[in-house]
Amino acid sequence: MARNSILNERHRALGSKLDGDTWNDMPIPWSYNTSVHDEVVAVRSKAGLYDVSALNIVKVSGPDAEAVIDQLVARDITKLEPGCSLLAAEVDETGALCDDIMVIRDSATDFRLSHGSGKTPEQLKLLSAGKSVKVEPDLDVHILSLQGPLSLDILAPHLSFDLAGLPYFRHVPTVLFGKNIVIARGGYSGERGYEVYCTAADAVFLWDKILEVGAPFGAIPASWNSLELTRIEAALLFFPFEMPEGDTTPWEVNMGWGVDLDKKGDYIGKAAVLKLKGRERVRHVGLICRSASAMEAGAKLFKDGKEIGVITSASYSRYLMLSLAMAHVKPELSAIGTMLEVHNSSGVSKAYIAPTPFYDPLRLRTHPEGA
Repeated sequence: MARNSILNERHRALGSKLDGDTWNDMPIPWSYNTSVHDEVVAVRSKAGLYDVSALNIVKVSGPDAEAVIDQLVARDITKLEPGCSLLAAEVDETGALCDDIMVIRDSATDFRLSHGSGKTPEQLKLLSAGKSVKVEPDLDVHILSLQGPLSLDILAPHLSFDLAGLPYFRHVPTVLFGKNIVIARGGYSGERGYEVYCTAADAVFLWDKILEVGAPFGAIPASWNSLELTRIEAALLFFPFEMPEGDTTPWEVNMGWGVDLDKKGDYIGKAAVLKLKGRERVRHVGLICRSASAMEAGAKLFKDGKEIGVITSASYSRYLMLSLAMAHVKPELSAIGTMLEVHNSSGVSKAYIAPTPFYDPLRLRTHPEGA
């Protein structure tokens, strides 16, 4: 089903033609008239406002809602408290990752699922059959994501609660500029940030107002190309691009945190995914390439003349002045410092395996010590 953000006119006014690839059937503002690298600098030093309404939000409610979602993902949802959310591995019957998913709990019987372009609708339909549960896509919700170190300073004066005290992966219903919203601490940039969930009717007003109060702090609108740059700098996974094999397991992309090994309840693919632990065919790694340009997703990796892997995502970070990539390589060749070659359509580039994330290695920007 084709969808459109109510903010499209704002995006066009900023220079987006909205004619590139869609995501989740929604046209995306991949670029604005501003420099994508300047947008990254704003997000890293001040704040950038993203329209991430293309995320799929599904409401799951009713007496059996918890049980259904607990069978959908590999983490123990029974332990998730209202007002909290978590990322989890969602796998199919073979134990392969089949979507990006965040589980958001609003009450004992009310959840929202934020997911990408994978099998979540199909698996939800299977699990909810005959259960006392209501599953409905929220086609009205819009999500404004303010990312950057000054996002707190911009929003806090306009809220009636202590935003600084809101932990990561927590959310609260509140009022912002007279509009009912839900605000959550999170994002996809590797910076402190907040996501404002609102109705379509309020989205344009809130977009304009956040930029108005953010202007003295240096906040600007930011395009999806800059979001892609920041997420690669922060080495954040994106389904299905970091899973090119088509049957990639959580263990192969360093996503063991998405599986609760002690979870007693059953879920789709449980036996398969647990059996695959320790049987990784590839290892997800970061690369720093000796090039003044970005590598290509899908470019083959070689060592000593033998093919050993593939690039999954790449960018040239002007902020870090490095050509960065994430890749899958053979586990025995995944040690930090391993030298290899990238065979791009433009030629061959030297590269080496580097620690990730490339930016903010300890993730102190999003998870300060003691938080």
